[in-house]
Amino acid sequence: MKGMKLYLIGTGILLILYLAAEYYKPKPTDWRPSYLKEDKIPFGLYVLNKEYQSLFPETRIETSRLPAYNTLKDKKRKTSNYLMVAGAVNIDELDYQELVKFMKDGNHVFIAAFDIGDYLKDTLSLDVSSALSYRKKKDIPINFVNPALKAKHAYVFDKGLGDLYFSKLDTSRAIVLGRNEKGEVNFVRYNFGKGALYLLPNPQLFSNYALLSPKGAEYAAKALSYLPQAATTIWDEKNTKGNQGDESLLRVLFKHGQLRWAYYLSIIGLLVFVIFERKRRQRIIPIIPQLANSSVDFVRVVGKVYYQQRDNRDIALKKISYLLEFIRASYRLKTSEIGEELVNGVLLKSNGNEQDIRHLFATIEEMNKPGRVTDHQLITLNKLIEKFYKQAQ
Repeated sequence: MKGMKLYLIGTGILLILYLAAEYYKPKPTDWRPSYLKEDKIPFGLYVLNKEYQSLFPETRIETSRLPAYNTLKDKKRKTSNYLMVAGAVNIDELDYQELVKFMKDGNHVFIAAFDIGDYLKDTLSLDVSSALSYRKKKDIPINFVNPALKAKHAYVFDKGLGDLYFSKLDTSRAIVLGRNEKGEVNFVRYNFGKGALYLLPNPQLFSNYALLSPKGAEYAAKALSYLPQAATTIWDEKNTKGNQGDESLLRVLFKHGQLRWAYYLSIIGLLVFVIFERKRRQRIIPIIPQLANSSVDFVRVVGKVYYQQRDNRDIALKKISYLLEFIRASYRLKTSEIGEELVNGVLLKSNGNEQDIRHLFATIEEMNKPGRVTDHQLITLNKLIEKFYKQAQ
């Protein structure tokens, strides 16, 4: 017991020292692309959230953690914008149908994501590729097509922020708004009634890292200027935070590095404790009940022995021997030789079917030949014998 207390105290001290060291050590830059409007990390959207009000001063921001279908269904909206900035956007058929209704009523949808989902790609005939050259590793300049927005010097972003483009595009439906220096399209618009859908495959252009540079802030402002002044902007958080109600204690633990490692250390400590405890204490000796001396158990034991040995020939010969004994006792027939005389005698004195009886004795003759008896042959013999017993009753 004393050793156990020392072990627990030592483990607790080590855990406290580790947590203190983790808490006071310099925090490394978190480069995770979270795209959350409250995150101040490089690829969060804190700056965009703050500056959006200056771009659209009369707009009320409404956050949503529900699919577009649930957000827009049975709600008549006028002069509204729908903003999605995420690594991947999951839009199914129902979401798309509601978004189309939403846009036809005069509203606009702006999607900036690396992956816009298979359904949207198939519906709009789109595909996304990267313009980054791994040999030269040179950042590709990008710019707008509209002369009023086109910069004199193209926008160049490091870390590949603007390298993605639409490698497949239906130009009969899409209106090109931006290209890179190779002429590849990286910003498009689709008109739906009075509204429009804007697609941009580089969401990191709206991150804190991009907006803290003058060129990045200018590009984001021009891209968002295509959206009209609206009474409401629906800021989608379903594709970054998950569905509403998707919160759990473990989700918070795994989000923060210190809490995650504290959780791991606690689990490891418990496992070590359990392992050492198992070695120090004797296992409980189970009580083995005495075997019951009954005929049913005896038959089961014998059956298991035969099954384990897999001697099908021995089993078949014993069943044939019991059958012949039954014929001698019931019909007073000689069974020393199995032939046509014995078969005719059994047919005459039993009520069995002639075809089944002849099949039975043919099988018996086959079993008496040297060679291996398969499971299928043994099962067939057993079925024929049992059928004969039923007919002989």
